[in-house]
Amino acid sequence: MRGVVALSLPKGILFDLDDTILSAYGRPDVAWRKVAREFAERIAPVSPDDLAARIAAEARRFWDDAARHKEWRQKLDDARREIVTRALTGMPENVEFSTETRHAIADRFTRLRDDEMALFPGAGGTLDELKARGVRLALVTNGTGEAQRAKIARFTLEHRFDHIQIEGEHGFGKPEERAYRHALAALALQPSEAWMVGDNLEWEVAAPQRLGIFAVWHDAYGQGLPAGSPIRPDRIITRLQELLEV
Repeated sequence: MRGVVALSLPKGILFDLDDTILSAYGRPDVAWRKVAREFAERIAPVSPDDLAARIAAEARRFWDDAARHKEWRQKLDDARREIVTRALTGMPENVEFSTETRHAIADRFTRLRDDEMALFPGAGGTLDELKARGVRLALVTNGTGEAQRAKIARFTLEHRFDHIQIEGEHGFGKPEERAYRHALAALALQPSEAWMVGDNLEWEVAAPQRLGIFAVWHDAYGQGLPAGSPIRPDRIITRLQELLEV
């Protein structure tokens, strides 16, 4: 960790949404294997595990490009179709898949992610307790307004926040500096008075730290920091309830 863990709750906390409050897109390798096994007959002679591994590897390459991430993150359905198309181009043994099959695989992944999305255990209660203790709360999330508002409504989150900030509604998002400054201003806070909590090491740790915000990394899937990571969170948690343990 970069510094000493804060000994008391801050005046305000900025929260990410996906894979911080909601279990949404983590463990993609597992999800791709589930989808590939559903398509076992249509993809033969390629094995489901091999197909899933190709798609997952391509997805990592696709999203690791910062410029591409910014271009596609508000078009997730289209992005997944693009990823599957790239992954299944140039398959060994001259295997070719139709556009219909490629799109069907990508769309099934999207539906599966939506079906399996859920609040992390204790997330709602933690937010409620923070509010009860007088902590001002902001939700700062990238993505389209339509998609993120649907999640907020589905999981009854709106009343739990003093400020909700969605990239698609404001025209800017993380890791742009103004995304954090805008949320802080909405809560009437200085950077030193706030925490940022999220799962993305660049967006919810490194970027807010540069502004003087205390950064809490939510390692919800217990994977630990990547080997050699230059980014050092101020605090690491694996359950949101740990925020209350101060």
